[in-house]
Amino acid sequence: MFSVKSLGHFSRRGVTSVWRGFREYSNKRLDIAGIYPPIATPFTQDGGVDYRSLDENLQKYSTIPFRGFVVQGSNGEYPYLTTEERIQVVKRVRQTLPQAKMIMAGSGCESTLATIQMSESMASAGADCVLVVTPCFYRGRMNSSALIHHYTQVADSCPVPVVLYNVPANTSLDLPVDAVVRLSQHPNIVGLKDSGGDITRISLIVHKTRTQDFQVLAGSAGFLMAAYSVGAVGGVCALANVLGQQVCELADLCTSGQWDKAKELQYRLIEPNTAVTRKFGVPALKQAMEWFGYHGGVCRSPLQPLSEVEIKELRTDFSSNGWL
Repeated sequence: MFSVKSLGHFSRRGVTSVWRGFREYSNKRLDIAGIYPPIATPFTQDGGVDYRSLDENLQKYSTIPFRGFVVQGSNGEYPYLTTEERIQVVKRVRQTLPQAKMIMAGSGCESTLATIQMSESMASAGADCVLVVTPCFYRGRMNSSALIHHYTQVADSCPVPVVLYNVPANTSLDLPVDAVVRLSQHPNIVGLKDSGGDITRISLIVHKTRTQDFQVLAGSAGFLMAAYSVGAVGGVCALANVLGQQVCELADLCTSGQWDKAKELQYRLIEPNTAVTRKFGVPALKQAMEWFGYHGGVCRSPLQPLSEVEIKELRTDFSSNGWL
């Protein structure tokens, strides 16, 4: 694969020019269409990463027609892992999975420099592309200009393709549409995962990037059908960790134009999806994984397990829709 690591003496403009030439040569960017579970990170009782449970989860997922896996996304509790753990988890997943399964590794950090370094490390660990969340600590200054500069610097230096990651529920920041449109023109930025759930916004981004080789992924199973209907090409869905076959089935129904069947399945996925995302979050996802035969286990502190009342409500969200 082409790398810009050896071009450190070039100016940013020069590196971008090289990328542009490479794009013209290759004539096609990485195709990221499909369904990806943003996998959870299992932990041992003493707090370490439980690599054996991770392997067993991946073996069970291997029977499901996922395009690939997001590793070190929000559901992987990446902010609570050390730099070394983040890289090692990606390495372990790459060793466990067939090469045909894509690994999209979360490499976002608050500074541009740290993101560049993490992206290079994720590529070395075996990632096929990196998922870069918007820096948000100084969100008041994260306007279009700052974010375009950040992502351009990262994409210029990254040896694998970059996917933008918009998750306003966690960052309290929406990656502006005009910034997405501008960044879609970069030859090493191949797409966007949008978890905001604003279908009007997703539609506009698809429309305004139609002339680019740029793809949009829905960031949740709760609006997957709606996203497909306006031109998204897949999804990174927390619920796929639990109901992976069903989320893939929904995707197939959408891509084959079976919208009535898709609508009925989408209805049944909304409440359990909401439960394991904005309602109860990662602790609920891990609890549901246990019910469906996967290793979820405990979260890292300060995340706490669900209360008995919350567990009961979570079970109802699944059982009332016929999943338990």
